[in-house]
Amino acid sequence: MIIGMVIFPELTQLDLTGPYEVFVRLPGVKVLLIAENAEPVKSDGGLMLTPNVTFDTSPQVDILFVPGGKGVFAAMQNTKLLNCLQQQAKDARYITSVCTGSLVLGAAGLLKGYKATTHWLSLHLLSLFGVDIVEERVVIDRNRITGGGVTAGIDFGLYVAAILFGEDFAKEVQLMMEYDPAPPFNAGSPKTAGKEIVERVINARKDIQKEREELIKKIVLQNG
Repeated sequence: MIIGMVIFPELTQLDLTGPYEVFVRLPGVKVLLIAENAEPVKSDGGLMLTPNVTFDTSPQVDILFVPGGKGVFAAMQNTKLLNCLQQQAKDARYITSVCTGSLVLGAAGLLKGYKATTHWLSLHLLSLFGVDIVEERVVIDRNRITGGGVTAGIDFGLYVAAILFGEDFAKEVQLMMEYDPAPPFNAGSPKTAGKEIVERVINARKDIQKEREELIKKIVLQNG
């Protein structure tokens, strides 16, 4: 079984490395990082990631995965990347994403008519692609599996592990990773963070979210 994780400049590394840590623990599974070319890819925080294969040289994958991050602006307009997703999706067993990676799947036309999720700030943007948005950490609709923002990638990975190898095996992976969240603050969701904190985060991101919305509307219009 091959899991193909598409990477692009300025992705959020934890969107990728959270589920990656789960995936590399799955028996008989090969995990590939797929990029436009063989050059190292820099995440939005500066971490360098080395691709295994390119869009042109990647074998057919069983599970197709897309992370999110600042780089989704360019990714949603990258014809080579979108074509790669569309071609791989034809025979992939599961088509998946974490965080705003779902916006890239949406731009490729791969989530229309499906239930899906993304980072809470971008849920309304995901709906522009004809997606039935769901505010959950992980959403499964047929062979589409999407995770919420950043840290939800670990939850997402464990759901995938359970689907492939059963719940008990997924629990073993969770235990080996000692994934037992105990955050110092109850502020990981807009439902719990408090009104003032939520408003500050929204205001700090309003310009980039507006730019993202305008881009998505343009893409939707171009795609008919």
